[in-house]
Amino acid sequence: MSENLAELQREIAALSERIVALRNTHAMFPDDAQGTAEAALAELEYAERLLGSAGTELARAHSGPPEPRRPAEDGDRVLLRAVFNELSVPVVLLDHEGYVRRINGAGATQLGSAPGYLTGKPFSHFVDLRKRAAMQSWLAAVLRGDGPAHLESRLALRGWAEDVHLTLTRLELPTEAQPLVLVAMSPPMSGSEEEGPAPLESEVEDQVVVLAARRLDVLTRMTRLLLRGTTPTRDLALTDAADLLADSYADWVVIDVCDLPEGPRAARRAAVVGPADAPEGQREEVAALVPGDSDIPGEVLGRGQSLLFPLIEDETVLGRAEGGAPILAALGAGSLLSVPLRGSRGVRGALTLIRRSNRASFRLADLGLIEEIGEHIGLALPPRPQ
Repeated sequence: MSENLAELQREIAALSERIVALRNTHAMFPDDAQGTAEAALAELEYAERLLGSAGTELARAHSGPPEPRRPAEDGDRVLLRAVFNELSVPVVLLDHEGYVRRINGAGATQLGSAPGYLTGKPFSHFVDLRKRAAMQSWLAAVLRGDGPAHLESRLALRGWAEDVHLTLTRLELPTEAQPLVLVAMSPPMSGSEEEGPAPLESEVEDQVVVLAARRLDVLTRMTRLLLRGTTPTRDLALTDAADLLADSYADWVVIDVCDLPEGPRAARRAAVVGPADAPEGQREEVAALVPGDSDIPGEVLGRGQSLLFPLIEDETVLGRAEGGAPILAALGAGSLLSVPLRGSRGVRGALTLIRRSNRASFRLADLGLIEEIGEHIGLALPPRPQ
């Protein structure tokens, strides 16, 4: 009885989290209402069944351990493993918590990484932020036995974004205590309702010489800007610096400054620059967030250490909008880095750069460049008032 009750409580808690995620997704992306509504209806049907069977399940006594099943022969396992690996269709095998258990070669190619890197990571982290809540709801429905699910989604990882059709199928294996889910990826069944991803940077951008020249140009332009010293106010100079970085290196640039010695809690948002096609009011939402209240840049301001996220897994680290939805999800973020602004007397602020999911991810070389720029900006800030 106690185990049944605990399982029921876990199911209700998980359902509540998915409902909140769907509500936030609908608030931030009302133009994607159809996909969100279909997932919400599936959750509603599940809630109806859960309420109808809760009393029966809690009262049911355990009838003993299930009858043991005969394990598959070694030869069959080898054959199935070979078939799985050699399939030309990209497929991923997920455990009951949504983590990648196995992925075949075509699936690894589809996600743009080696199988060893992908194994053990939540599959939802490779789904574009605006599609994650719906995918998690469908995954939960398949796991509880509601039948296969077919949905249009979008994958986003390390510099690309691609619309795909996902087919989720529940698997029960004799050797597994919990059901698994097989995810097959294929081209979209119909045209995407969204605008396609912006073109990726050309392949030549991956060449070391070109990247090095580009980074040197950004550093040179920033140094000239800070040395020029012709702007009338401090905030205007910081906005100019943010404009330069947004024009050449990122989609969103946020600069936070500590004018007082109290630390991160006293930091203020000094500059926010975003892309020209950002929705109206989005810049104001980012600017209204209190820097010290969020993981980023709060941790950078407090510890004075840089943070690099080539792939954003937690969309709440920059904070939430007034309605509770994660800001990074609204920005379509795919990669982020944040560095301290170091002055002559310690950390004076934080510089945070964000790239959308359809751009190349930030790398360690990018982190080194932005750390140097952050130090230049920190040294150029006027002294704190006494």
